[in-house]
Formats: sequence, C-alpha cells, structure tokens
Amino acid sequence: MVYICSPLRGNVERNIAKAVGYCRFATTRGVLPLAPHIIFTQFLDDEVSGERELGLQLGLEILKHCSELYVFGDRVSDGMSGEIKVANQLGIPIQYFTDRCERREKPHER
Repeated sequence: MVYICSPLRGNVERNIAKAVGYCRFATTRGVLPLAPHIIFTQFLDDEVSGERELGLQLGLEILKHCSELYVFGDRVSDGMSGEIKVANQLGIPIQYFTDRCERREKPHER
C-alpha cells in the first residue's frame, strides 16, 4: 500500500482529479494507492477547521499502515508537510514525483 500525498486546498475539484490520476499512475507501478483526500472529502468539509483536522488525523492513521509515501507536485503544502514528517519519523520510504508523474528530487517545503 502506498500513500498518495498531493495538494488539496486551492482548486479542490481540480486537485482531487489530479490525485485520481496519481492513483492511476501508482497502480501502473504495481502498488495499491491510497489517497485519503479523495476519500475523506466525500463526507468531511475541508473548509470547516474541525473537519479538516479530523481528515488530516485519519489520513495519518492510514499512513502508518503504508509501505511507501509518494509525493506529487511542484510544491509541498502544509498538510503534505505533516504527512512527510510522519513518514520520516516512521521510517517510511518517500518518492517524489512532478505533477506529470515523473521522478524528481525533493521539492522545497513551505
């Protein structure tokens, strides 16, 4: 299982569509992708502070069961930064990709 880490805030609809594409890409690499921000936005409102925090915490619980973290995009949002931090603390390997699913070096964090 691989945790898919990508931005949500901003253009939420577009970012969810991109996350779906990242899941498709991960599947072609032979892994089971999990993108909590696709799942939890179905019943939690990211614009409501308490619900956003709950979504982030639920995502971190899922991350604990993953063998890898795939980080997508040209920037690391605050939420992504928290996921990366936890992955590092747990010793979960991290791979970085552009928004076009090309391997890249670690981008600058906010």
